Amino acid sequence: MARILGAVCRKCRREGMKLFLKGSRCNTDRCAFQRRQTPPGMHGLQSRRNKMTDYGIHLREKQKVKIFYGVLEKQFRKYFDMADRAKGNTGTNLMSILECRLDNVIYRLGFGASRAQSRQLISHGHILVNGHRVNIASYLVRPGDAISLKNKKKIIEMVKATIQETGTNIPEFLVRTEGDIPQGVMLRKPVPEDVSIIVQPQLIVELCSK
Repeated sequence: MARILGAVCRKCRREGMKLFLKGSRCNTDRCAFQRRQTPPGMHGLQSRRNKMTDYGIHLREKQKVKIFYGVLEKQFRKYFDMADRAKGNTGTNLMSILECRLDNVIYRLGFGASRAQSRQLISHGHILVNGHRVNIASYLVRPGDAISLKNKKKIIEMVKATIQETGTNIPEFLVRTEGDIPQGVMLRKPVPEDVSIIVQPQLIVELCSK
């Protein structure tokens, strides 16, 4: 499981865009990226003025996606190999695989305020997939899978509060039902329009194919 141990907001400033690593805080005036959009470090302004090399452009696109989804290099390479072997466009396949990660699905359903909080829900055993407990954040959800919470009052109340606070817009490849226990279902595989980050997958493919 990937964890960012340093200052989280530095990651957004480094990539020049909001990566929503702190959940609802990223939508408030306390967001460090809104207050200070220069890259971190004493030479931040100068580094943004300097022209980036082609390799740098490709690398930053890859690093941005890894940070956004909370994936380390070894696991990212595994996903790339899976996408490369599958039929269709490799870049599209890669982003679809990342969107199918259980921690991402939990976040997109609004059960967690951030992907980090969603990973915590999973690792603590509060998430069920098709009625079975799954505590692996990288578990790949498939179309037709039903995601729900364990019947624990405290967790259910926390998730309901998160749903109300964030007001998450549910992507079209998922559906959420809000009964006594919030549940979600993956209707189909994610397509490029479902991806929640502005990215150029082809740049990543070109870099990883070398």
